[in-house]
Amino acid sequence: MKRSTGVLFLSIILFGATGFFFKKQILLAVGDFLIIEDRLQPVDVIHVIAGNDYRTEYAIRLYQQGFAKHLFFTGGWCNRHNYYHGAHGRDLAIQEGVPAEAIMIDDSTVTSTYSEVERLKSWMDQNTSPVRSVMVVSDPFHMRRAQWTYHQVLGADVGILMAPVPFDQTPYVHAWWTDHASQVYVRDEYKKFVYYVLRYQLAWGPIRDWLASFDEG
Repeated sequence: MKRSTGVLFLSIILFGATGFFFKKQILLAVGDFLIIEDRLQPVDVIHVIAGNDYRTEYAIRLYQQGFAKHLFFTGGWCNRHNYYHGAHGRDLAIQEGVPAEAIMIDDSTVTSTYSEVERLKSWMDQNTSPVRSVMVVSDPFHMRRAQWTYHQVLGADVGILMAPVPFDQTPYVHAWWTDHASQVYVRDEYKKFVYYVLRYQLAWGPIRDWLASFDEG
């Protein structure tokens, strides 16, 4: 009995020591799981998930570097900024010299990343030219959930490239535990990812309808 207690006590000490000495690596891994960054290559369209202007500005630079034929903006009306995300993104892109014919928008009301991707799919389905590849621009910690969503909505036949805005162009930091806004982002992304899997993959009927009432972000 004493030997078992000693082994348990030693295990607890070793576990605590491991957590202490490898705390930074563990915390980085927690954040890095959410970040997906693919090697950039030309695609048919860059989809900018609605948010702050740095997402749009990064997408514009990618377009100007020749990585896409079109920019696509969604998001609908934003109460925080008092503008339509799509129209605002188009205005910024035109100011930066992007031809109007290369810019597509859908300012239908959306409630989530999932519904923004549904608006993209609607445009793709109506487009006269097949859209076979999409580049996604959003925040680094948003990438894991976004990628899952695009695969769910667009299917396996559409190539998806994830292009997160570099950290130094966002208000967030890679060492997320050192910054309050980044802490909140990482925490919320894990919660939203679990919610998305439940809401869009596992739930059915009345349960799915009930989960839909919580849609946001």
